[in-house]
Amino acid sequence: MDVPRGTVFVDTSFLFALTVSRDQSNPAARSVYDAISRARRPILTTNFVLVELHSLITNRVAAAVATRVLFQLEASDAIIVRVSEEDEAHAGAILRQYTDKGFSLQDATSFAVMERMGIDTALSFDRHFAQYRWTVLD
Repeated sequence: MDVPRGTVFVDTSFLFALTVSRDQSNPAARSVYDAISRARRPILTTNFVLVELHSLITNRVAAAVATRVLFQLEASDAIIVRVSEEDEAHAGAILRQYTDKGFSLQDATSFAVMERMGIDTALSFDRHFAQYRWTVLD
């Protein structure tokens, strides 16, 4: 799958802040998202991010809100990529190589997908994206 030039990866932390108005990072997320939208930059995320986001919103807000957000994302122009077996294997290699960073498996699968898709920019409030080498718009 070829992704359009200028595509940015969207992480769980950013999506949570964007959709939950009481989150402290909501104003920053809205501002960055508005700028990305005005620039017509495509956004991409993974099915793993959607699972994590749904769980996070269910636990911190409400299940009904989590389900609504999930369906809105699936109906949006966001590109949703499935994490492959190869991505999972690559994520394992990332975790073995960077034991000092505290990356989660979710982080590592996102990194693997970003590498596979040729994306170097992420929307995230998770410091691990910058630690791994990505340009982070937060």
